Amino acid sequence: MEKLYYQDPYIKEFKAQLLHQNTDEQGNLYAVLDQTAFYPTGGGQPHDTGVLNGVEVVAVEEVEGEVRHYIKMPLSQGEIEGKIDWSRRLDHMQQHTGQHILSAAFAELFNCQTVSFHLGKDICTIDIHTNALGEDEASAAEVLANKIVFENRPIETKWISAAEITQYPLRKQPSVTENIRLVIIPDFDYNGCGGTHPSSTGQVSSIKILDWEKQKQNIRVQFVCGNRVLKQLHEKHKVMKQLTAALNAPQEDVADSAMRIIQDAKILEKTVENKNEQLLLFEAKELLIQHKNEDNVQAVFYDRSIKEVQTLARKITELAEDSVVILVNELEDKLQFVCASGNGSDANMKKLAKELLGSIDGKGGGNESFAQGGGPKGISGEELLQKTRQILSVN
Repeated sequence: MEKLYYQDPYIKEFKAQLLHQNTDEQGNLYAVLDQTAFYPTGGGQPHDTGVLNGVEVVAVEEVEGEVRHYIKMPLSQGEIEGKIDWSRRLDHMQQHTGQHILSAAFAELFNCQTVSFHLGKDICTIDIHTNALGEDEASAAEVLANKIVFENRPIETKWISAAEITQYPLRKQPSVTENIRLVIIPDFDYNGCGGTHPSSTGQVSSIKILDWEKQKQNIRVQFVCGNRVLKQLHEKHKVMKQLTAALNAPQEDVADSAMRIIQDAKILEKTVENKNEQLLLFEAKELLIQHKNEDNVQAVFYDRSIKEVQTLARKITELAEDSVVILVNELEDKLQFVCASGNGSDANMKKLAKELLGSIDGKGGGNESFAQGGGPKGISGEELLQKTRQILSVN
């Protein structure tokens, strides 16, 4: 089989003969041709897509020496006209070559070797073998990488034997021992690679590092190249325009304005939290007054947060140490309850909650002084309180 993508990675259309069609073990239909410009998944680069005689090619894989074109319907016998999705191929060439350049920049400047590469749909990543990466180091690598791009250096490919490897300053040993394909940027990068690449570095257009993070013993660097840089710029510019309008601040002041709003929001949130605590304390006192002639405090609420109900129960038991509190929260489709007893009470809330959960087919748990649970709304909140009264009267 002739691999046209190695002869000329700029071939967009070609003609071939259909050798055979078959299905794989998963029942997926594929076609094998006598020659192809479709690049199969491999070498860190995703497969091409396109059409064969107008039939969509959804995946391309090399299996047992043959390139399989996975198609949606059978092809007719005879001559095949193939057309690859050039925008996808060019994008992959830009990202893959940009990775070579960026990896070489990190290696040259900081002796940080790339241990893995992922060409994603929107973002590419490399894992470089280092414990830390600072802003200055990342910026320096990006500057050097773009310098190589702007110099528009030629990119050469060459097939060599294992015996010839020592003639080239490779960044790492190839994963194969025969039919070794080198991708060479003279005086900068020599790398064993089976992917497709443009004829010069200038066609990568530009390289931009977006972010990085610790990944086990390495640093994972996120980056984009070529047309993806313009896409990222467009998306970020759109967001920046929205922020400058919303914050009524010029671009250079957006970060400071946003930080002030965040700090003000935190202060406001704390103030609201304190006010809510005061209101819950007041509510706890009111409930104690309402139930001053009863053995326990019981109430049904509607659509309240369970956190508020929990806090309210605790405040009541803090104010009245001999109290037993049962609070039910009725939502649209379920019931929640909280049971609490003060330090002066010997009532067992864990036991009470277990019996209540059995009444509503619910789930929950807790300890002897505080328990909670919830379940489907098969009965009303008032009916659940009535069951509570029955249980407490027996105990």
